[in-house]
Amino acid sequence: MVELGVNIDHVATIRQARETFEPDPAWAATFAELGGADGITIHLREDRRHIQDRDVEVLKQTVTAKLNLEMACVDDIVDMAIRLRPDQITLVPEKREEVTTEGGLDMLTNPAHVRSTIQRLQDAGLPVSLFLDPNLEQIEAALALQVEAVELHTGTFANAAGEEQQAELQSLVQVGRTIRSAGVQLHAGHGLNYRNVHLVAAIEDMRELNIGHSIVSRAVFVGLEQAVREMKRLIVETARAANGNRTGR
Repeated sequence: MVELGVNIDHVATIRQARETFEPDPAWAATFAELGGADGITIHLREDRRHIQDRDVEVLKQTVTAKLNLEMACVDDIVDMAIRLRPDQITLVPEKREEVTTEGGLDMLTNPAHVRSTIQRLQDAGLPVSLFLDPNLEQIEAALALQVEAVELHTGTFANAAGEEQQAELQSLVQVGRTIRSAGVQLHAGHGLNYRNVHLVAAIEDMRELNIGHSIVSRAVFVGLEQAVREMKRLIVETARAANGNRTGR
């Protein structure tokens, strides 16, 4: 079954706009879990623009689902991850000027730093996922590092339409096969919403989808628990239908 990881960074973004105490990401995590979230995803950025160190501490103590910590290969955040031991680490790229993560890690230009970070985390017993573009060269370089999961960046797919979107979907499907054949878990995320999630959820052996902005946007109108419940239902129904189609061939 495809799991839903709810990214609550945007809740922290609202709080940091006033540098106050509300809304608290810990409350968001609680409502997300009540709505059926299988995991809570947070990104502790080097510039601390939304999620703060305290949030990670509190969420580690309160989240009962899987806690997925997104982070760059930054030593002090690696140290925190090893100390707090979230259930999963997802390594992502960061640029100071970006509004949100713009693409996957570059595994070809400077793989040594990523490799050393993975080694530190895995030596501490932490499973590692890499956030990557659906590019075969990037995927093969990552698989050589023996990570536990690869999360495909779906931003280009989400921003496309018509035949272009179908072409992007096929790229996700094709590299997904490569990932699964290596015995690595297949995850995906970025830009997924209530209108396009069914296409990615139907990819064979998709294990986890991480979705934030669309759910938090929907929550403004219906509440976070209901917004998560609606997204979870879409994913479950799609996965069941896709599995039924495959077994019925």
